[in-house]
Amino acid sequence: MTNAAYGVWMTTRPRASLRRILDDLGSTVLDVAAAPGDLDAEVTGVHIHDPLDEPHVPPGGIVLAVGIHGAAGIRALLESVPAAAGVVVKLPVDVDDGVRAAVAETGVAVLGLTRAASWAQVAALLRSLLAEGDLAEAGEEAQGDLFSLANAVCALLDAPVTIEDRSSRVLAYSGRQDEADPGRVETVLGRQVPERYQRMLDERGLIKQLYQSRDPIYMELPGDSINRAAVAVRSGDEILGSIWAAVHEPLTEQRQRALADAAKIVALRLLRERAGADTQRRLRADLLSTVLAGGADAAEAAGRLGVATQRLCVLAAQLTGEPEGDPARGESDRQRFCDALALHVATIHPKAAAALVGSVAYAVLPLNPGGEEEARAVRIARSFLARVGPRHPANVGVGRLAGTLAQVARSRADADRALRVLRSRGASGEAAGYADVHFESLLLQVADVVNAEEQTPTGPYQRLLAHDREHGSELVATLRAYLDAFGDVNAASARVHVHTNTFRYRLKRLVEISGLDLTDPDARLTVMLQMRIFGP
Repeated sequence: MTNAAYGVWMTTRPRASLRRILDDLGSTVLDVAAAPGDLDAEVTGVHIHDPLDEPHVPPGGIVLAVGIHGAAGIRALLESVPAAAGVVVKLPVDVDDGVRAAVAETGVAVLGLTRAASWAQVAALLRSLLAEGDLAEAGEEAQGDLFSLANAVCALLDAPVTIEDRSSRVLAYSGRQDEADPGRVETVLGRQVPERYQRMLDERGLIKQLYQSRDPIYMELPGDSINRAAVAVRSGDEILGSIWAAVHEPLTEQRQRALADAAKIVALRLLRERAGADTQRRLRADLLSTVLAGGADAAEAAGRLGVATQRLCVLAAQLTGEPEGDPARGESDRQRFCDALALHVATIHPKAAAALVGSVAYAVLPLNPGGEEEARAVRIARSFLARVGPRHPANVGVGRLAGTLAQVARSRADADRALRVLRSRGASGEAAGYADVHFESLLLQVADVVNAEEQTPTGPYQRLLAHDREHGSELVATLRAYLDAFGDVNAASARVHVHTNTFRYRLKRLVEISGLDLTDPDARLTVMLQMRIFGP
């Protein structure tokens, strides 16, 4: 890349103004319906209009006018938010003389949003753009951010550009997206390449060609789509992502070199971001592990996480359908699952924290006292499982409420035991609190002691097992059916599919052989526990 071209990379990103937002999103997403004159008003935040709340929009806010339509509604909204930079209304926008007069009087612009976009999408896009500006003001290397890189590549190639990760998620995009085709607009709005386009590229072998080549490739797309030039972003043999340009013809040799050079710079940026993210994840995992373990350092770690003075409940979540033979993908899936859990609990309480420890994603969730904290934590866990859905089958164990940091280790042990019970059941997509699985958890703990000490069955149960092995009889099954039926011979015989007289004979034989006193409640409890712990 020439020095002049490199200078384009280092162009400082402009502040967040209405004009910059319109340039970045393009007229296919947002269009100007009515403006007071210029569009240089600074945008400071995104606000969703709620007709039931008294409007309070600070200077520079951009208002998403959900449910507002018609000139009268737009005019009333403009008059209620005179400090705003602009209001966004779904197309078609009804602009009459009254709306134009209100725009001129308040200085608030009216923007039209394409009906193809959801309010959630446009809110996420606007906040993403504003976040980029915040980073610039904070000195976070705004000159090297991915959006600036995308705009630089756009200038070099004279074509709109997206930068995507390995999973075709959009990390950044340039301006001029309105010059591309509907597929690109949909990609930018959803921040993800639509599945049908991914499938089409894969079926045509273009993705394989892209990842096998170290040079940019040219793709001729069917239908009314604009063709693409793309290059893989790689670190050695590892594919980090790709850069895509919507072009009408193959790139010149000079522009191919510029795109290849751009891929190297994007690779450095992605590696730096990944290293920073990995460091933060390891730090949070270490702090959370310290809190969960208790001990002398727990208070300091809890203070750094911001949960030192909270009543906490521990959630332990684990995937149940991890890929076999692909440890790298498994680790990636677990980390994404943990990120989803962290986001979910953060929406419940701003001080909630989550981190991946081994194969389990743990979260410490502060809960306000109310008498049903643990039941609420289970509901939160079930809500999380419903959100991640069948694409990420998992179970969640929930521990008892910890009133002090000293009790957090107990809550973690509770959550682990509940998770283990769910695993022993073969469950998937379930959440359980410790109280829900208390007895099963106790049995698993007893079984652990038995296995650790290499204990074996004793007394009447041992004699019955030996007799069944030696003679091929079914005395243990007979005893189990009898105990499960609370001594009801008719029900028990039906369970093992024998006549009641035959069952009574077997019951008499097992008492003679084992010496078991079925009238003694302690003897019954002893043999029932041995059956549960040792099995048949």
